[in-house]
Amino acid sequence: METIAEGLWELAEEHEKGGCIAQAVKCLEAICQSQVSFLPVVEVKTRLRIATLLLEHTDNVTYAKAHLERAQLLLKQIPTFFELKFRAYSLLSRCYQLVGTIGAVKQTLKKGLELSTNAGIGDSGRLWGCNFNLQLAKALTTENDYAGALRMLDNGSRLAAAMNQPQLEMVFATARLHVQLMQWEEPTTIDQSLAFCDRLFDRIPQNLKRSHAGLHVYKELLYIFYLLRACEYKEAQDRTTDLDATLRELEQPAPVQQPVFDPVVHRELKNQLQWVVTELQRPGAPPQRAADLRYHYVLIQQQLLQHEQLMRPATQMDSKKLPLGPAPLDEEWIPKAAVLVLVDLMAVICSRPKGMFKDCTSRIISGLERVNGELEKLGITRKVAEGDLQHWAMWTGGVYLLLLMQLLENKAVINLTEADYVEAQKSLVQLVEWKRRYPTMLQGCESNIQLLLGHYAQSLGCFRESAHHFMQASKMADCEGLRAMCQVNAAVSYICLDDPDSSSHALDLVAPVYRNMDTYLGAREKTLVLFASGILQRKQHNPQEARTRLATGLKITHKQLGNHQLVSQYLTVLGSLAIAMHDTTQARDILKSSFTLAKSLHDIPTQVTVLSELKAMFRNAEEAGKEAEHAEAEGKKLEELHRRISEAQATPYHTALLQYGLCR
Repeated sequence: METIAEGLWELAEEHEKGGCIAQAVKCLEAICQSQVSFLPVVEVKTRLRIATLLLEHTDNVTYAKAHLERAQLLLKQIPTFFELKFRAYSLLSRCYQLVGTIGAVKQTLKKGLELSTNAGIGDSGRLWGCNFNLQLAKALTTENDYAGALRMLDNGSRLAAAMNQPQLEMVFATARLHVQLMQWEEPTTIDQSLAFCDRLFDRIPQNLKRSHAGLHVYKELLYIFYLLRACEYKEAQDRTTDLDATLRELEQPAPVQQPVFDPVVHRELKNQLQWVVTELQRPGAPPQRAADLRYHYVLIQQQLLQHEQLMRPATQMDSKKLPLGPAPLDEEWIPKAAVLVLVDLMAVICSRPKGMFKDCTSRIISGLERVNGELEKLGITRKVAEGDLQHWAMWTGGVYLLLLMQLLENKAVINLTEADYVEAQKSLVQLVEWKRRYPTMLQGCESNIQLLLGHYAQSLGCFRESAHHFMQASKMADCEGLRAMCQVNAAVSYICLDDPDSSSHALDLVAPVYRNMDTYLGAREKTLVLFASGILQRKQHNPQEARTRLATGLKITHKQLGNHQLVSQYLTVLGSLAIAMHDTTQARDILKSSFTLAKSLHDIPTQVTVLSELKAMFRNAEEAGKEAEHAEAEGKKLEELHRRISEAQATPYHTALLQYGLCR
């Protein structure tokens, strides 16, 4: 009967190689459904293979789970075969994760971890222990139990160190760094973790580094997240460029030849295993010999299972996946397609503040095409609602949806900067529609949508509506920094209304944030607070204090953020302030610099403001020719701005976007 099973296994392999997954599953099911009983171990191997096929190539998680649960029942009758038991626990926990039962995930992984600890099978048990610790850490992180997750990662790291495998240690060191970033620990702690990851990667043998490229990519992405959070845009951009090159290099075929299945070796291992089983069944064996035989039994069984895995078609690791480590830790952090989009997104975030909109737009288009393609594969579209999806699709598609929202948000910001309000509307409408259809999966995006709607309303001169959107975003913000940014943006809108009550309201919003900004705000938030407070100081007739605050904010913006639009706006206000303080020479130089930056960004509102200030300056200087020249230029820009605003107001989306979320 075993010969029949092997024949069906081989036939299933042929079907899988040809992409005929349904036929492969049918071949394997023939073993499970046979009227003649096969050995339990044969049926277990077959059911594990069916479950693996279903999880890798189909969305039939429930069917995979049923096969694995049946395999577990059979494994209870078999005292050894630890590798099969470990694989069953690992695959079953993955099924429970996909159907959303985190409690069952943790329970299954704990059983697997306990077995790996007590089996006494050396490095094989330790390797599976690493796997179960890592999966448990992920499950605990999902529940925001960061302390528990860090304990699991420490346990796994000790097991990896005991095997003297730096690549395994780095898996846990990188995962630990990820948890630390989620908690946003002290920068010194983050720096130490990053340095430790670098040291571990240097210790990995050169011939293994390519096969662990996913680990390197994971660490670099976390490093870039950290740099962006710390507003270190120059280094973040350099690392993004290097990571881009690494991913392109990985697209090339690997020069290393993969091992192939050898039937002679397979037969020899089976003969050895049968001999050991026969010897173990002989009565009266001395205890030491019996122990040696059991050790060799486990060792040969492990070798046999590993060799049988070579019967599977070779996976194109370099082109399709970025695994974190060796099997069984060969899962990806996120799918490679998502990694490629994430690198595009990182490049956009680094380049957008500098006004490199052409490159950003190219990256956004590339990212959107890739994300939409992956979402369509999962059945996630704007024609489908969240309630229509199975949990596995929500779990798998969540990362792509978040990337889609980030790409659309950046696209909208670029459109608003360039005063392309109709295009900005299109991105905003998509954001609102995606959020409406997938409220649970995108529940953390509402504050960002409200923030963008505030900027949209502000750009079109609808300052009351923009202030309301910013305050709505502030209520929904989940961190103090974002909440402060929303409040200060609302204050800027109130300042633009230019009446006593609104100015007083703006002061009430800005003053407490300004007083405490050194305790909890980063550079990005500080520049906005200093900008708004500087304008308020000017309105309160404190020009020197206004200049000091604005100059401080400009220095931070220029040196740390490199945000050309904000630099241009700072220069515009400082130029206007210089005119008010009768420093005409400085005002002219400052405003010319501001206009140059605004023109390079296609920022029409700022250009209009600068031209208006220059016109007034030349009028006061009684330079009629230059006043007329700038008045004419201002008129042309103002006409273009009004045309763009009118086009946006004429669409059916304008009013709906202004009112979105304000009636709750």
